Amino acid sequence: MSSAGLPAIALRCHGGLTPHQCVGQAVAAERAGLSSVWFPENPYGRGAWPAATACAVATRRVRIGLGVFNPYTRHPTLMAMEMAAFDELCEGRAVLGIGAGIPSRVAKIAAADRPIAAVRDAVTIVRRLLRGETVTYTGKAFSADGVRLDVTPRRAELPILTAAMGEQALRLCGAIADGVIISNLVPPAFTRRAVGLVRESAARAGRSAPAEVIQYVPCAVRADGDDARRIAGDAVAAMLLAYEATASAATRAAMSSASGVTAEAFAQTMAALRRGARLDARLLTQYAVAGTPDECLAQCRVYAEAGVTELAMAPIGAHAVDDIARLGRALG
Repeated sequence: MSSAGLPAIALRCHGGLTPHQCVGQAVAAERAGLSSVWFPENPYGRGAWPAATACAVATRRVRIGLGVFNPYTRHPTLMAMEMAAFDELCEGRAVLGIGAGIPSRVAKIAAADRPIAAVRDAVTIVRRLLRGETVTYTGKAFSADGVRLDVTPRRAELPILTAAMGEQALRLCGAIADGVIISNLVPPAFTRRAVGLVRESAARAGRSAPAEVIQYVPCAVRADGDDARRIAGDAVAAMLLAYEATASAATRAAMSSASGVTAEAFAQTMAALRRGARLDARLLTQYAVAGTPDECLAQCRVYAEAGVTELAMAPIGAHAVDDIARLGRALG
């Protein structure tokens, strides 16, 4: 199948993977011609740095994205210090994502009642430090007083993206960021609306629209499409139940409101999943990329049509490297 009309295809190494597993997948992704490798970090799972650093050393071409760090567990000045050094290590391939974190988890260690201000402050401080400035900045959540990095960053304009789901966060992204990161389990219909809000906000701020729209999505790529959909359906059902309990209100709303079914039907689906039912095949297409390689590429095009520039896919199951290789062969 032709690769025309596709977003860039990237790898997402989730926090359930060990650093050694991430390296194996990252090397396979580079061999397959994928564009980037993304590393999420959520309290209180594995920190992203060991895997990201190991993968940076093991690869030469793919971008290495940290998506995302939150300023409650990592102060913006520390983010800047780490990213300056990391961009040296991976020779200019680093990308930084900043978000407010999962509210229910962040609340265990910090007063996270100003997430929009926290992200604005973090982006402002990190960007100015990476530009080599001496930063004196008093924010509503985070500040810096006469801080300057002791090293000269490799790049003054290292890309800084923000994770955004709610309307305020999406508008903030349009006003200050280089791109937006859209969560797992979010249907393309939501993404289309989110991209519109980001672009509208950028226009109001008198700046060009952020160039990058990254979306995370689970995937299963198999020679047998039915087998892929079965594996993906079981995994996505478990993820939906977990997100129902832990995700932000904005993420939960996006999961349901853009799913293509009524609120009542979605509630009935979730109740059925809690009883052990299988996920409906039609809903699976809203939350995952699954099937034969050609079927998966066709589904990737749907995300491109919604405005996604890079689709970061997390392989499901025990044979992720094989999935990555199949995808690479399909991409040509």
